[in-house]
Amino acid sequence: MHDFDFLVGDWKGHHRKLKDKLANSHEWEEFDGALSMRKLMDGYANVDDNVFNTPEGAYRGVGLRSYDPKTGQWAIWWLDGRNPFGELDPPVKGHFDHGVGTFYSTDTLRGKPIRVRFVWSGITPTKAHWEQAYSADDGKTWEVNWIMDFTRVAP
Repeated sequence: MHDFDFLVGDWKGHHRKLKDKLANSHEWEEFDGALSMRKLMDGYANVDDNVFNTPEGAYRGVGLRSYDPKTGQWAIWWLDGRNPFGELDPPVKGHFDHGVGTFYSTDTLRGKPIRVRFVWSGITPTKAHWEQAYSADDGKTWEVNWIMDFTRVAP
């Protein structure tokens, strides 16, 4: 239940995001942002508030995580500030193993089913790496489409 304790606090982020997902695109956009995370419910949950300063303009998003002590897994939901009254994305679920957190879900993209994978890695007291990948072939191949590198903001 302490897997995400490393993320508590304030971070600045550098983002690389594919402009078009699962379309054989190799055009990336880069931008900066910020993340602020805090624990909830005595550590069984946490929430982060994200700011994305994209070339199209700034927007926010919220990540909500909860821990299931029976399975040892986390569920992560995403609320996109560009559509805050829409449905939450299906949660990615998974756990950390040897300092790497891997989480999966099933979703749709352009009306077709896809698999989604989040990976947290390179975690130190001052840095963390996150990436998102999609698969159109049920996990046989993956396309990384969003990379975030975080650096802790000094208190």
